[in-house]
Amino acid sequence: VSTQSTGCNMISVGKTSDLLKQGSRFLSGLEEAILKNIEAVRQLAKILRTSLGPNGMNKMIINERQKIFVTSDAASIIKELDVFHPAAKMAVMATEMQEREWGDATNFVITFCGELMQQAENLLIMGLHPADVIVGYEKAYEHFEKFIDGLVATEAKDLSNIDEITALLKSAVAAKHYGYESFLANLIARACIQVLPKNHKNFNVDNVRVAKVLGGAVTDSTIIKGMVLSRGAEGTIHSVTKAKVAVFAGAIDLGKTETTGKTRMNTVQQLLNYSKGEEKIIERDIKAVADAGAKVIVSGGSISEMAMHFIEKYGLMAIRSPSKFELRRICKAIGATPLVRMGSPLPEELGFCDLVEVTEVGSTKLTVFRQDKEDSGISTIILRAATQNTLDDIERAVDDGVNIFKAITRDSRFVAGAGACEIELAHLIKSFADQTPDQEQHAIKKFGEALEVIPRTLAENAGFNASEVISALYAAHSKEGGKHIGVDIESQGQVKDTLELKIYDHLETKKSAIRLATNAAITIVRIDQIIMAKPATGPKLPQPGKKPKFTQMN
Repeated sequence: VSTQSTGCNMISVGKTSDLLKQGSRFLSGLEEAILKNIEAVRQLAKILRTSLGPNGMNKMIINERQKIFVTSDAASIIKELDVFHPAAKMAVMATEMQEREWGDATNFVITFCGELMQQAENLLIMGLHPADVIVGYEKAYEHFEKFIDGLVATEAKDLSNIDEITALLKSAVAAKHYGYESFLANLIARACIQVLPKNHKNFNVDNVRVAKVLGGAVTDSTIIKGMVLSRGAEGTIHSVTKAKVAVFAGAIDLGKTETTGKTRMNTVQQLLNYSKGEEKIIERDIKAVADAGAKVIVSGGSISEMAMHFIEKYGLMAIRSPSKFELRRICKAIGATPLVRMGSPLPEELGFCDLVEVTEVGSTKLTVFRQDKEDSGISTIILRAATQNTLDDIERAVDDGVNIFKAITRDSRFVAGAGACEIELAHLIKSFADQTPDQEQHAIKKFGEALEVIPRTLAENAGFNASEVISALYAAHSKEGGKHIGVDIESQGQVKDTLELKIYDHLETKKSAIRLATNAAITIVRIDQIIMAKPATGPKLPQPGKKPKFTQMN
């Protein structure tokens, strides 16, 4: 202990916490830092693990604005959970990265990361050094990358074949909305193929839109080649065929000057002439649009009553779309150019649509831009369901299916699903661990055991005896030609060939999930000290991506 005298003040430095500002916290060592970090990630994984697979349970989340979410989608759950622990936040960031990059297998990342933490905790309690655990996990991951490329079960050969794509998308959809996976996968496949460009790698997931209409059954859902707006038309004309469409980004009204001015009128005639001048300008602009051959006019802003009068006079169908993003998609669907000025559009600025009509689905009015013969850059799936929560859940299933299609355009290889790939990898990694003479062999073996969590969780969530299912899987995989045997949740816990059941997982999506989970686990195990500064007082800064909360002052 050292003591320094400066006048009347005495500063003693005896332990690390004395170096920091008062109110700071310092945690160090196995018990205080490493195991507490591991426990935080395990608790997060425990929350999400029961939502994995087709039989996964839903979570009810009520956020700070009292909005209720009922879903089994890990990305949506994590987005609404306000995770505070810094180690658990690392696992959350890995999940968010998986969602942004591939759009699927988010629950896989958290579940596998939590199991790696559980196995690391067992090794550390046994006396293994964290460095040995880290090296073992890194070696296991290196060999995992070599092994998984040899487990390819099938490959997408023709991306325009609806039946082939439907079979490949079915597993991703079933994980979100089990029971309707065949119907929904077919809808998604048709929607994606409709907007598939000649260069498949340029496929954009934003070109497949979803319109949610409350009421009816899930099987009432349908697909439209074109764009659907959740509102009706402004005038009395509700249907136009073979229509040229003029799209204006702003309001359809008289333009406003940048500066304010005053006009003095001394007589009633002057006022009447002023009003007639406005009418003539608006009529001239609307007549120019009609003379250009347009039958439909779309406005990105408001439509004045006077403009609406002349739109009706010249027999145009008027549609208002206040969202600029929606307006861009309309232009993409019909091949139009959004105009910022009123007046006669050029021929190349006009879009074309085979049918523009207002239709009523349930009690909701929809405006449909349908292309029958012309190519459309947008495809829309109209979803039906009895409750809003079910609609939201189906939308997430559609989102996952579209993202898997996007992944297929990048890499068309698939591995066996239903836990078959994980069990085979566990078997291969354990065999490699037995051939490793160093201390790392224990961590390598535990990495292989951690892969068992996927088939075990699938069996547990389906209500089967997980130990019996895992034993049956290992027995099947030890035989010749048994590397594609997985859990069949529809046959009381029996194991079957996933190639016959047509259950597949996308190869690159799975590789990315295991890579992110392993990196997160290694990063967390590498932490041996936690130093927390005293929280700042005053109002909290809004977090990125979240709206700030305002308090009402009396």
